[in-house]
Amino acid sequence: MDYKLNKDEKLCSRTAVNRLFDEGKSLMAFPLRAAYRLRPAGDHPVQFLISIPKKRIRKAVGRVTLRRRTREAYRLNRHQVLTPVLDELGLGVDIAFVYLDSNPAPYSVINDRMINLLTRIAHAATEHHPTVNHQVNQDESRN
Repeated sequence: MDYKLNKDEKLCSRTAVNRLFDEGKSLMAFPLRAAYRLRPAGDHPVQFLISIPKKRIRKAVGRVTLRRRTREAYRLNRHQVLTPVLDELGLGVDIAFVYLDSNPAPYSVINDRMINLLTRIAHAATEHHPTVNHQVNQDESRN
């Protein structure tokens, strides 16, 4: 399994970021908030960005540390939690992770919250996909 983060996986397009925050949905697992938008699958099933607001974490050293912790938690957990579901459904997702707390959280907390958010996004993708909903409704009607 490839754990690398490529440049293509970063969400850089201004129009994609604007569309994400305008049309997307939001989930929260304090100290992280995830805004996500499901889309048809492209070259990469997931594109993401990380925002650590200067208003919350004043020193650049703290912002860089939190960005690294968040990126590492995402990098290690995306293949177990999110990408298999998206590949199966033929969907892609744009995600923005925003740090909300004014105190730096340890990596263990960020990792737990990241797993929580990725699991909830994967669940939302399965609910969003019409063929999965249709199959689930048929199974429920048989019981």
